[in-house]
Amino acid sequence: MIVYGLSTCDTSKKALKALEAAGHAVTFRDVRADPLSEAEIDEFVRTFGDAIINRSSTTWRGLSDWLRASDPEAQIAAQPTLMKRPVIRTDDGLFLGWDAGVQAKLLK
Repeated sequence: MIVYGLSTCDTSKKALKALEAAGHAVTFRDVRADPLSEAEIDEFVRTFGDAIINRSSTTWRGLSDWLRASDPEAQIAAQPTLMKRPVIRTDDGLFLGWDAGVQAKLLK
């Protein structure tokens, strides 16, 4: 299992801690320190669409109009911190965020 997020993101930290406590072998990947590849970005956008972009972040509010109008792939490539977090890769697929639905599926 891989958790993609930021080392400074509280939600990513909570997910990582809960998954490890549930007995999962988890690898954490900080997307700021180890940016996503073009193929990974494409996969995330194909899977989640525009939901992959965190439009409530301070990074989003600071974007230029040009970058805001660009596609999600370009936005994440330019600003990895725009990715909604965490993205969790399991053998069953990809999960976005750490809401009750994701927790119910991964902490069973």
